[in-house]
Amino acid sequence: MNETLLEEFRNLYQNKWFKLAFYVNCGYLIVAVCLTLFLLRDFNDFLVYFQVGGQFLEDISNLYNPLNYKWAFRYFPLFGLVFVPFFVVGFDLGFIIAQTLGFFFNIIICIYLLRIFKLIRPDRIEEYYEDFIIFISIFLLSVPQFYNYILGQINLYISLLIIISLFLFLKYEDLKHNFLASILLGFTTILKPITLFIIPFIIMIKISLETKKIEFNGKTTLIRLLGVFIPLMVNALFFIFIPGLLEGFIEINLGGANPIDLNHSFSITKLITNFFNFFSIDFNQIIIILIIFTVIMGAGLIIYITRKKDKFALLYGYILGILIMLLVYFDSWDHHLLILTPLLIIAIVNISQDSNKSKKYLIPSFLFFSFTDLACVGLWYLLEPWFPFNFIPAIFLMITFIAISKDLLNINHKE
Repeated sequence: MNETLLEEFRNLYQNKWFKLAFYVNCGYLIVAVCLTLFLLRDFNDFLVYFQVGGQFLEDISNLYNPLNYKWAFRYFPLFGLVFVPFFVVGFDLGFIIAQTLGFFFNIIICIYLLRIFKLIRPDRIEEYYEDFIIFISIFLLSVPQFYNYILGQINLYISLLIIISLFLFLKYEDLKHNFLASILLGFTTILKPITLFIIPFIIMIKISLETKKIEFNGKTTLIRLLGVFIPLMVNALFFIFIPGLLEGFIEINLGGANPIDLNHSFSITKLITNFFNFFSIDFNQIIIILIIFTVIMGAGLIIYITRKKDKFALLYGYILGILIMLLVYFDSWDHHLLILTPLLIIAIVNISQDSNKSKKYLIPSFLFFSFTDLACVGLWYLLEPWFPFNFIPAIFLMITFIAISKDLLNINHKE
């Protein structure tokens, strides 16, 4: 008998580690709301989202005018529509509602992670249940959670949609559920383009290097791509019918000075542009991002297409897509890690008996992203006049990329 979300929450709540994490996360929310509304009203990302909602409602043609916001708005136009209701109720109430939703989404994410665990590893439920609860408790306790709340960020919205879409993909093979999962995945790109690079990995193709055979499911792939592109096509209508909107979107994301500002983003692209910027060397940021994208995306796709592991491989496709975006795009921030770490939990429990990759690579990376990564930001600010490179998170992202790739290719695998 399938349990409801409430019943599954009650079961989780009986565990002492989850209960502790639940209340600490609730404390994060309360402290963040108080700090933001009373001390940091002008220093949070929600202020930009709030203003974007108002701009969408009042003058959408100037949606990408950087003069309208404290920080640049870089997402798709439909994002503004999502934040119109928050703009209508006012900043204070809008912030409280938005972050309270994030808190509840956190709990639902944990429930769906447990559902995926039971789905892909039913043989390990009794043995690894307690360990799994500890991992999702760490997710709730992680420092990016507090950072996400205090900034008024929406990464938990994206993480929830990603986890549900992955669950639907893994559990059901029929076209209806593939289509629904794809729409959910497509909608995440509206909230943040960070999930765009997952799209190539939902294409159902595999090449066997041993037999030289190609496996391709064209019908399901077509349904998946149709679903994921529906939200993107809605954005295309805005670009087509509102003059200047597409030009503003491209300029704010790839052109001008904004993408090359010296900051603590940990992407490889940003590390390179920081290097050129710091030493006053002329460069073209578009060429740099295209080169980095081609190399890392090319490697990820080749590894995924030629994989030896096939069952539930899409989990690794999701992880690779997010890792590639975090390594490639100019703005990769600590709060974005809340989109990656839930998926790492599933990967850790999925391969823990098959190899030593979890112990050597994934678990240290997961713990680093959960508790230590933000300290690197403080280190960056201390060293910025002499060494403006937040490179340590990029190293752990590459370690995670290598671990996932080795598991897909069954390298050093203990069968």
